[in-house]
Amino acid sequence: MKKTRVVKINIFFVLSLVFVFCSIIFKLIYINVSDKVDGIDIDEFASNRNTKKETVVAPRGTIYSSDGEVLAKDVNSYTVIAYLSESRTTDINNPHHVIDKEMTAKKLSPLINMKKGSILKLLNMDVYQVELGPGGRGITELVKDKIEELDLPGIGFLSDTKRYYPNSDFASYTLGYARKDEDNIFNGEMGVELYFNDELTGKNGYVEYQQDRDGYQITSLPSIYEDSVRGNDIHLTIDTNVQMFVEQALSTLEKDKPEWATISVVNAKSGEILGTAATPSFNNNTLEIKSYYDPLVSYTYEPGSTMKIFSFMAAMENGIYDGEAEFKSGTLKVDDATIKDWNKYGWGKITYDEGFMGSSNVAASKLALELGRAKLKDFYNSLGFGEATGITLPNESKGIVNFKYNTEVAAASYGQGMTVSAIQMIKALTVLANDGEMINPYIVSKVIDSEGNIVKEYGAKSLGKKVSSETVSKMIKLMRGVVDGSASMSTGTDYYVKGYDLIGKTGTAEIASSSGGYLENTYVRSFAGLFPGKDPEYIIYVASSKAKSSNKIKTVVKSLVKDISTYYNIDLNDDGDKDNFVLDSYISKNIDFIKDELDKSLDVIVLGSGDRILSQYPSSGSTVNIGDKVFLRTNNSDYVMPNISGWSKSDVSVLCNMIGISVSFEGYGYVSEYSIKSGSKITVSDVLSVKLEKKFKEEEKKE
Repeated sequence: MKKTRVVKINIFFVLSLVFVFCSIIFKLIYINVSDKVDGIDIDEFASNRNTKKETVVAPRGTIYSSDGEVLAKDVNSYTVIAYLSESRTTDINNPHHVIDKEMTAKKLSPLINMKKGSILKLLNMDVYQVELGPGGRGITELVKDKIEELDLPGIGFLSDTKRYYPNSDFASYTLGYARKDEDNIFNGEMGVELYFNDELTGKNGYVEYQQDRDGYQITSLPSIYEDSVRGNDIHLTIDTNVQMFVEQALSTLEKDKPEWATISVVNAKSGEILGTAATPSFNNNTLEIKSYYDPLVSYTYEPGSTMKIFSFMAAMENGIYDGEAEFKSGTLKVDDATIKDWNKYGWGKITYDEGFMGSSNVAASKLALELGRAKLKDFYNSLGFGEATGITLPNESKGIVNFKYNTEVAAASYGQGMTVSAIQMIKALTVLANDGEMINPYIVSKVIDSEGNIVKEYGAKSLGKKVSSETVSKMIKLMRGVVDGSASMSTGTDYYVKGYDLIGKTGTAEIASSSGGYLENTYVRSFAGLFPGKDPEYIIYVASSKAKSSNKIKTVVKSLVKDISTYYNIDLNDDGDKDNFVLDSYISKNIDFIKDELDKSLDVIVLGSGDRILSQYPSSGSTVNIGDKVFLRTNNSDYVMPNISGWSKSDVSVLCNMIGISVSFEGYGYVSEYSIKSGSKITVSDVLSVKLEKKFKEEEKKE
């Protein structure tokens, strides 16, 4: 008989199984109903495992000139990559690595501005791939296209965005620069780029999507987007044409090898800075910077005799000035010091008016001492010396106006022993153009958001009337005498331009030594001028430190007066001979007849071979100067390319607009090269490429 086997179940084993099972069930319930488990947010944990969030970087705002030219913008840029590993090539007839290194280096050299040997050294490295830097970094779309046309095996590109300054070394200190940080965000580090960094920086967006375990987006699931918002645009008061005149003037000034120099042209009525440049300058794209401080606002210096404009005005305002009264020039004993005129011996007994025109230190000192320390200092302070102007540029310096002893009072009257900035001098000079009212200079006109709304707006800001109309009239008369030679000792006659009513004052200041006293035969030379003197509209201020001579200052001031007068159609001719006239309407008239008439005084550009005029530029009623270009488009569209060598950018733009073709510019200044050959036919599909370069217009100077 078979025996039955009985299995006994241990009660503790059963209870253990039940406990484990219940624990698992409880844990699952807990996980499902709880927000956090062991301190971990379950929803967030699950989401992060499957959700990808990418930042959409906002474009930086653009900086524009007052005439709408782009001065700084974001552009696509590229880095040239050379693939060197043979493993990239599977078909020898279609290579994907660099085959002929010698040929590749030779062809790339002129396009990326690197020597052939430097490129070849990189191509001979034992690596998979290499960047061809520095020349191949941050290249433009145009350069990339040229490289691609070479069809070089193994040459590729990495794309990026860079901050681009189309005119290179142009208003460099004003614009400054911006470059990317470790988060790939642009940050301004100089100039307007720094001062308005928050406004120029946009708001980043993002895209959020679900991804599979391999990291690919799951297209069947929706994505979440938040668009980026581009930064605000900054509009400057800078006029590109005036800036071009100033840049050319600076290039001329640099021939005297100054340690630093600054030139500005300002609308004297409104305070708008129309053009300003400084040396040592730099290319905003390549950033070979010698100084990070703008001489317009950051440098302070002893101004020298241009300060006599204001010390003489202080005497006038306080009723102690008699221009016909005489004094003995040459030397003046003040306490334990002897004040000397710049020529050491003076001119004998002369009037105070002659003293100003001859830039007598003795005349200025005698007036200042009679006026007294407190009143002279108060007058200087009322014109803003010793305090920042508040201009929207970084690193503005205040200067020092602090004199106590008689010798210091005397020295301050002719601009020694005190320091100013160029922007302070410009600010104070505005009183001469506004009947004694002072206007604060400014360089940014408005800030506009991505929707086209004006966020901030700047304009002429009156700082109140500082001097009387009588004082203004008297000072204008004296400054005219400095230039036109009303006195035999006038110091500014080299600035005189026949037919132009320029008023001004020269300055030559010794430079303080770090060890005490002053450096020998080393000066800051300057000129403060306004024109036309009968009702000043423009200020020209030039200062140059440690230059070999002052000859180039004279050259550039006269050139600027002529260029600006022509550009703004200002009739400054005081000889009665008109050098401008008003255009009539020539529409529908015979081209031959009109051309014969206008050729006598204007540069007539005829477009097409028709016999009747369909359009003209400038339009009827416009004032033009003798020698200006007038464009006449005829009723036949077989256009022929004229010789545009030496033309201005604006003239080329007019030409292209009238015949309906596209144009692109490189550089600034005047036409040096262009892509459509002179005399060849033009079609509407043509694109004219123009290279602009500086053109100097130096005059004969007095030595």
